[in-house]
Amino acid sequence: MADWAVAPLPQSPEEALNELFSPLPVYEAVTDGIRVLVQVFWLSDQSEPDEHSYCWVYRIRIGNDSSRPVQLLERTWHITDTSGRTEHVHGQGVVGEQPIIQPGTLYEYTSGASLATPGGFMRGSFLLQATTDRARFDVTIPAFSLDSPFQNHQLQ
Repeated sequence: MADWAVAPLPQSPEEALNELFSPLPVYEAVTDGIRVLVQVFWLSDQSEPDEHSYCWVYRIRIGNDSSRPVQLLERTWHITDTSGRTEHVHGQGVVGEQPIIQPGTLYEYTSGASLATPGGFMRGSFLLQATTDRARFDVTIPAFSLDSPFQNHQLQ
């Protein structure tokens, strides 16, 4: 009988997600005291390269380093694939929410992206509103790359 070393399973979905993202690079931008951190993970099990379907999951953390509460009202994405095609996505809130982020706290969500090419990049912005004076302002979402093992990395 073989000796099997079995790693303990993560105890919660949050722990599993943290384990998945922990070794990945962090893309970061700060605008008016709002810090946006992005990590992205290639989903090999959901991608179908033969069908021209490539999928990623990304985690966004929005930290309020300012002294005022803010509400996330809208998002705008610019998603560019390796063929140079750019899709613009605009909508209310994120993942069905328009969260209020208190000073010194962090709001986090995960979402996904799929492309017909083996790579690309995303960038965007959030429209936030201060809850105190209702002033609206845009916050930068840093550009991040969507990489897969199927990308052609040859330089010409």
